Amino acid sequence: MTAKRPIVKVMIGTEEYALRSDRSEEYTREVAERVDRALKEVLSAGTIIESHKAAVLAALAIADELSQAKRAQNEMAERLNALADELSRLLPPAKRSSRVSGSFASTGEGA
Repeated sequence: MTAKRPIVKVMIGTEEYALRSDRSEEYTREVAERVDRALKEVLSAGTIIESHKAAVLAALAIADELSQAKRAQNEMAERLNALADELSRLLPPAKRSSRVSGSFASTGEGA
C-alpha cells in the first residue's frame, strides 16, 4: 500500500497552488519559492506583460540557471577525472588497478 502524499499549499505570483509531491514539504516549498522569486524578477523588470508570458520567461531563467549549473558540474567532473588520471600515473603499478576507465570507482574496501 502506498502512502498518500500530503498536499502542500504554496503561493506563486498571485495564485495559490495545492501540490502533491514525493519530496518533503520543505523541499516542495523551497522549489515553489524559487519559481515565485523568478516570476517576481521578471515582473519587476518594469515591462507590463501578461502573466503566462511572465511565467514562460521565469521558466527560461530557471532553465538557464540549471543548464549553467550542469555545465559547471560537468566541467568540474572532467577536471577531477583528469587530476585523478594524473595522480594515478604517480602511483605504483599495483595501486593503479583500482581506477576504472578514468572515473572514480569504489572497490568497497577501506582506504
